[in-house]
Amino acid sequence: MADNLKFVIPGKPDYITMVRLAVGSIADTAGFDYEEIEDIKTAVSEACKNITCHGSEGFAEEYEVECVVEKDKIQITVRDKSEGHNLKKLKKPCLDCPNEGDLSLYVINTLMSDVEIIKEENCKNTIKMIKAK
Repeated sequence: MADNLKFVIPGKPDYITMVRLAVGSIADTAGFDYEEIEDIKTAVSEACKNITCHGSEGFAEEYEVECVVEKDKIQITVRDKSEGHNLKKLKKPCLDCPNEGDLSLYVINTLMSDVEIIKEENCKNTIKMIKAK
């Protein structure tokens, strides 16, 4: 039987560290070793950045992180749940977001066992990642 944990996070970048630590703790409880946990935490950080950053439009208002823990793997889904991208950036818009986004997806694919990116028409994207033991 799988354990399923789901939480909704404000889209502000300040919360990414909290998500990283929470998912790392879940992976530790599930029995992953130190290196696997570090891979998972890095991939989750990159997924959160990728899902929440919407270029010059600002940040997603909120997103959802779901962890499904099974005997030999963990599946983490990061999903844009916002109805808008109204959280303004304090800095100038990141003009290189597409390039940075591509790099984050490369990092995620490198660290995780399986990755699925679901792009929706309304810019509410989802990244599903699996790390097997």
